[in-house]
Amino acid sequence: MTLGETMALMRTREIGSLRHATDLALGIGGAESNVAIGLRRLGVDASWLGRVGDDPLGERVQREIRAEGVDVRCVVDADAPTGLMLKERPSASSTAVFYYRAASAGSRLSPDDLPEGWVEEADLLHVTGISALVSASARDCVAEAILRAKNAGVRVSFDVNYRSALGSPAADDELRALAARADIVFGGDDELQFLRPGHSAEAAARHLIDEGCGEVVLKRGADGATAYVDGDVVHSPGFVVDVVDTVGAGDAFVAGYLSGLLAGLDPPSRLARANACGAMLCMTPGDWESSPTLRDLARFCDPDGDPVLR
Repeated sequence: MTLGETMALMRTREIGSLRHATDLALGIGGAESNVAIGLRRLGVDASWLGRVGDDPLGERVQREIRAEGVDVRCVVDADAPTGLMLKERPSASSTAVFYYRAASAGSRLSPDDLPEGWVEEADLLHVTGISALVSASARDCVAEAILRAKNAGVRVSFDVNYRSALGSPAADDELRALAARADIVFGGDDELQFLRPGHSAEAAARHLIDEGCGEVVLKRGADGATAYVDGDVVHSPGFVVDVVDTVGAGDAFVAGYLSGLLAGLDPPSRLARANACGAMLCMTPGDWESSPTLRDLARFCDPDGDPVLR
């Protein structure tokens, strides 16, 4: 189970600034729904909860996520619009994202939106720092979902996923409180350091473990990833790929790791799967469209495989 805001997404088709773009592709994107879709493609039943406006973009969000086989629990808000993000590629090696989510329907997510018994049915609840910072009511919804999960013995996964545009003076305290209650924490170097200022990412990870977190996964993109789990430190190298768009790669990584965890894979195997999922996502445009299936992963990880599917 996962919850959070999914927005309509408009991106340029060509390299260059939005100020000169003449053609945009329309889609959707949101960290939590990206993870849900990634998990579903890897064979895991997934459910997503969110709010959208009573508008065509809100209908698009629901339709796209449902089409991927995800169970959608969506509140349609007649008093607020569906959020929007715009994405451009100023150069071949860079991406810029602009958010229009202030007072959006998704930002109005609240504890009252949680269906009775929904969290309690899960094997795992996944939340992110984005929802915790987008609004006070959304933060309360995440906190309530975690409370219900812990009371029901459901594991909690937390991706720091810090967004400076959503930052506040208390952002570090709020994210630190969520990390302290999670069983699994994901974050990049800067995100783990954000949780523990003045310390290295490695020291921050070890501190979380010492405080009772079961697993901490340090994401480093092309440099691979490291998991602190069961008293061990496990590293898995990354993949060298032709990068088109890195937005959404972290969500694909999380989906890969969690799918491996739920399938009973050992830490090295689930790290390797996570790295492959993140790398594959980087190779095409879009936040989730190239999230792989298990068959896609097998072909990608086979060094002797035929690049043409016949």
